[in-house]
Amino acid sequence: MNEKNKPTVLLEFYLKKLRLPTILREYASLAVVCREDRSDFPTYLLRLVERELLDREKRASEKRIKEAGFPVIKTIDTFDFKFQPSINEQLVRELMRGEYIDKKENVLFIGKSGAGKTHLACALAFAACAVGKHVRFYSVNGLVTELMESRDEKRLQRFQKQLQRLDLLVLDELGYVPFSKTGAELLFEVVSRAYEQQSLMITSNLPFEDWNEVFGSERLTGALLDRITHRCHIIEARDDSYRLEQAKKRVRQKRLQTNPENTATD
Repeated sequence: MNEKNKPTVLLEFYLKKLRLPTILREYASLAVVCREDRSDFPTYLLRLVERELLDREKRASEKRIKEAGFPVIKTIDTFDFKFQPSINEQLVRELMRGEYIDKKENVLFIGKSGAGKTHLACALAFAACAVGKHVRFYSVNGLVTELMESRDEKRLQRFQKQLQRLDLLVLDELGYVPFSKTGAELLFEVVSRAYEQQSLMITSNLPFEDWNEVFGSERLTGALLDRITHRCHIIEARDDSYRLEQAKKRVRQKRLQTNPENTATD
């Protein structure tokens, strides 16, 4: 080995062993920059460490987002609050900071199908990932199915522990399909374990008085609502479906393209 290259080879070997890929990639080029602007060695070292830390945080955030299992990535910037004026925009933006997760508080979105509940849930959960929170997104029916499969395969306890390690558990579309007695009980256990230990975020198209239709038991429904709504931010979307309005708009545009003289509206 050339003696002149030995320190470089050893340095790169140690950086790989220490798992410092950004420093390994940039130490030489940054040394040139610091030499040109006459930065001292502590400044050079500081810049290297800062870049390593920023890249590490970025990789960790990307990993959390991937593990969250979002059906689609949504952000608050793409939500049209003007179309849904009934939604408390100020509260949603406050929740974006993620302080409710530190306080083990829940968030509940109630409203018609297509009103933007899932969009907002994804946006808030995405923001939580960005600030270091561990998140998992499930459709309610998907989670119940997985709980039942875990029970049948005798791995339910392990799966429950995995859920309990999360900072935020998102349950989307509660109310579309009724649960079996076993499914309702398994979901209730998830909610009970989460109570004051982690945050839940739930979207539902049903008002509270109709939740019994899904769970099939007034006693279980009452106990579940008691746990969910204690220390909970409730956000109602009382306006029309955004998706339905967009569909109507596309139909109108198609009519105009077919017959430009037809300017009638629905």
